[in-house]
Amino acid sequence: MFDYLIVGAGFAGSVLAERLASQLGKKVLIVDKRNHIGGNAYDHYNEDGILVHKYGPHIFHTNSKDVFQYLSNFTQWRSYEHRVRASVDGQLVPIPINLDTINKLYGLNLTSFELEEFFAKVAEKKEYIRTSEDVVVSKVGRELYEKFFRNYTRKQWDMDPSELDKSVTARVPTRTNRDDRYFTDTYQAMPLHGFTAMFEKMLSHPNIKIMLNTDYREIQNVIPYRQMIYTGPIDAFFDYRYGKLPYRSLEFKHETHNKPVHQPAPVVNYPNEHLYTRCTEFKYLTGQEHSKTSIVYEFPQAEGDPYYPVPRPENAELYKKYKALADAIPEVYFVGRLATYKYYNMDQCVAQALTVFKEIRTKEPEKPLVLQPMDRTDNYIQNGSVKEMIGEHNAIASVTTDGNGKH
Repeated sequence: MFDYLIVGAGFAGSVLAERLASQLGKKVLIVDKRNHIGGNAYDHYNEDGILVHKYGPHIFHTNSKDVFQYLSNFTQWRSYEHRVRASVDGQLVPIPINLDTINKLYGLNLTSFELEEFFAKVAEKKEYIRTSEDVVVSKVGRELYEKFFRNYTRKQWDMDPSELDKSVTARVPTRTNRDDRYFTDTYQAMPLHGFTAMFEKMLSHPNIKIMLNTDYREIQNVIPYRQMIYTGPIDAFFDYRYGKLPYRSLEFKHETHNKPVHQPAPVVNYPNEHLYTRCTEFKYLTGQEHSKTSIVYEFPQAEGDPYYPVPRPENAELYKKYKALADAIPEVYFVGRLATYKYYNMDQCVAQALTVFKEIRTKEPEKPLVLQPMDRTDNYIQNGSVKEMIGEHNAIASVTTDGNGKH
């Protein structure tokens, strides 16, 4: 008998698995449909030996000391401050827009004080800020909005910024100084040996078992457990009772080039002239030294894995219906970006998971951790099959699958 079945081995699921196992002595089974742990933060060495992020760039940054200290239990860090350039009018200029962006773009030599006056002149005052378009034009005016934001947003979301909630472009600040860092958070770093290595350590506790290539529905009535933590899409959990929640997906085109460096910045955004939105060069992120370099282009699309909840009022109302269903099932915790239909960063997913753990801990007093003898060195249930479950789990030792998660 497992204490918890956790659906999804990304940040939310993995943090809760680790906390429940290490702090409360709970026996946890974590299940994922993919063939790897780490969710969208999964990284791996490609055939050329270059560490790449399979699902696009994941840059860790946070202002939360608690989140940073927690993850530091499972990784050393490489200091890294992310920088992005945008391809605009045939030039690569800093984004977020700053003093150097404007001076380079228009051939000016403004000071920070003069840039404030420049923005004040071109900005369109809005009585109410409702949409992503309102956010940008109220700060930097219509022309810069067209150059940097409108077409990028159209590609990313397949909607005009005037149709999207203000939260989308509010994530990108505007600066009057020369700070060209994409983020200004207190803690900015990358896991020294990659995200997957961090997840492997996080999930290495003997009380945690992992099933990959497995849909939780195929085993939830076969393997006994007491409670569930669900980190998948909330609408899928309820069989799309009220219809599908809209998401945007991505197609990734990975390439390796036989040269040390491909582009002059870790990420280059393409707001206008290409079908893809951005190109990332991974060696900037990882610090790896290699004679070759790997890049990835991102092509937004409507179908595919759900990456970005679409922030519109009608979608928020639809989510509320699903949340009401979820609230009526106290034995299931819904955690993470997909389960709560929120556009969370990685640190926000970790913070939410730690908060949910505190909630669980108040309901279940801590008890001494007693480890059973182990007859195997790893905690994976390989390829979605259950083998030789230990001691108290022998009731399910005979459950097997065909290697593809099918019974």
